[in-house]
Amino acid sequence: MNIPQETEFDTIKTTVSQRILSDYGKQRFAEQQPASSIHSARKRLAETKEAMALLGSGQQVPFMGLSDILHHTTKIEKGLILEPRELIDYGDFLRSFRLIRQMFEKNQWQTPRLTGYAQGLTDFSDTAQTIFDKIRNGRIDTDASRELRKIRGQIAKHEAELKKVFSKFLQDPRLLQDARIIQKNDRYTLPVRSEFQHQIKGQIIERSNKRATVFIEPEAAIRLNDRLIMAKAEETAEEYQILAGLTGLLAENLTEIFTCLDVLVELDIIFARAKYCREIHGVPLEINEAEVIDLQEVRHPLLGAAAVPLSLQLGYDARCLVITGPNAGGKTVVLKTVALVCVMAHYGLFPSHAGGSQVPFLKNLWMDIGDQQSLANALSTFSGHMNNIAQIVKHASRQSIVLLDEIGSGTEPNEGAALAIAIMEAIYHSGALLIATTHYGEIKQFAIDHQDFHTAAMAFDPETLTPKYRLLSDAVGTSNAFWIAEKMSISKEIVAKAQRYLETKQYPTEKAVFKGIQKERQQVSVATLKKGDRISYTETNQTGLFYAYLESSQAQILLDESLVIVPTRRVKLLMSREELYPAGYDLESLFHSFAERKFNRDIDRGSKKAQKKLRKQAQERQAFAKGDGAQT
Repeated sequence: MNIPQETEFDTIKTTVSQRILSDYGKQRFAEQQPASSIHSARKRLAETKEAMALLGSGQQVPFMGLSDILHHTTKIEKGLILEPRELIDYGDFLRSFRLIRQMFEKNQWQTPRLTGYAQGLTDFSDTAQTIFDKIRNGRIDTDASRELRKIRGQIAKHEAELKKVFSKFLQDPRLLQDARIIQKNDRYTLPVRSEFQHQIKGQIIERSNKRATVFIEPEAAIRLNDRLIMAKAEETAEEYQILAGLTGLLAENLTEIFTCLDVLVELDIIFARAKYCREIHGVPLEINEAEVIDLQEVRHPLLGAAAVPLSLQLGYDARCLVITGPNAGGKTVVLKTVALVCVMAHYGLFPSHAGGSQVPFLKNLWMDIGDQQSLANALSTFSGHMNNIAQIVKHASRQSIVLLDEIGSGTEPNEGAALAIAIMEAIYHSGALLIATTHYGEIKQFAIDHQDFHTAAMAFDPETLTPKYRLLSDAVGTSNAFWIAEKMSISKEIVAKAQRYLETKQYPTEKAVFKGIQKERQQVSVATLKKGDRISYTETNQTGLFYAYLESSQAQILLDESLVIVPTRRVKLLMSREELYPAGYDLESLFHSFAERKFNRDIDRGSKKAQKKLRKQAQERQAFAKGDGAQT
């Protein structure tokens, strides 16, 4: 199953990975794909459910030495010798096999599947104990071998003899720079002041950078130092033999260890999934072959406590759902929630919900959400959507779901609605489940009339003029275009006229008489200017953009980021908009202020601050309307 980026599942996968202990487990989980069969999907869900039950009883799996086990095992495979600390890690790892197996046997009544996995763990307690007998406190123990005990005894003897030799010099430190023994080039020396170097018999091993100190090995210590160096070399060789023997012991059982490693890594991943699900208050759900989606108060896992519960059914008596409602009302969040919950189920993850939810097993999941505009490919937003939808229509089939946001938007409404209906019909006949959002009345009516389509709407509070972000099944919502237009500073008179036109379908068509219109026509340049053309204002020789013609031979142009009104005869065309921008480019964005664009974006994404500002404006408008009524 393909997973579109719009689902934001990568964020959840990263969060789960942070709860995996082993480096090998993190690598395996990063490479893991959605379940390829319903059997595999149900197996993952059952595993997570059992792990959640065990964690819920207050128990933890005794994973030990697991964090760097892949690194240590790779060294063994390459024939390298493990260091003492690495052997201790491996010993802990091997010892955990028996402990984990015992823990699952004790809890097999609530974790039967995971107990079966743990039965595959071999008891390596003897091997682990051998490691712990020879490695203590991060170093090889003296009793690790008879030879090592003998060598370290000799080292202790030579060091004691050297200490006796050097103590005679330290009793009279007048010749010394510092009354202590210093090791240079593996040999014990005295830090003698350079002016007294000839008063101590011995060999010079090194001089300080400033030549103020000479490090001398006394004559009586030379043979003892030689013996000590030789003994330490023997110690290193014997330690190497011990480490090699322990590493070889592991290498002999590496095939069986690898089998156990696979089991523990799988358990590590399963319990990481369970920990994440418990953190988001996940509840087990079912996955079905009947191509049914039944969500009961599901919360979007990335929105946390702020998420509004979603209840949605599809596949029982209708295979397609059309959702209507206002901008910033939560339609896109509905699509993302459905997509994310389906993907999570295929990875063995549970969302937070009221229980009884189920999702279908899917081979493909397709989404068309967000702005598909591409400047690199000179694609408009509409063209980008069509390019994406073309691929979806081509590959849609049974056991797949298609999620389309604002289908048909971005072009002429009648054509967009007709095209959207044709696309939905093609997807429907492919056998895929379909959920689409729209503002178009024609699409709403099509969904109402079609026997296998259902409608739903996003709840909207008419008192406070705010969306509730709650899905209402078997309802048809409005886009609240008049409300949004008024909030975007369209005058109240224009909005009132629009409401009247919607009700009466009667529009004024009389020709208006404009003063001086004939004169204006004579003065207009032969090259008629269009919005977005690059122009020159000849009175100041400034370059700007043409916006619109006005009455009385005037025009509105953009100069220095401000719209100004100037005589039309002072405006000269420099370059047409067709040469400046790709087809379908949003020319209005050239003239909107940053504050206006930011406010529009805030409204689109459902900003609470923007909604609060809109409510305040609505209250002022209502107060103003009441005041007018009182005066009347």
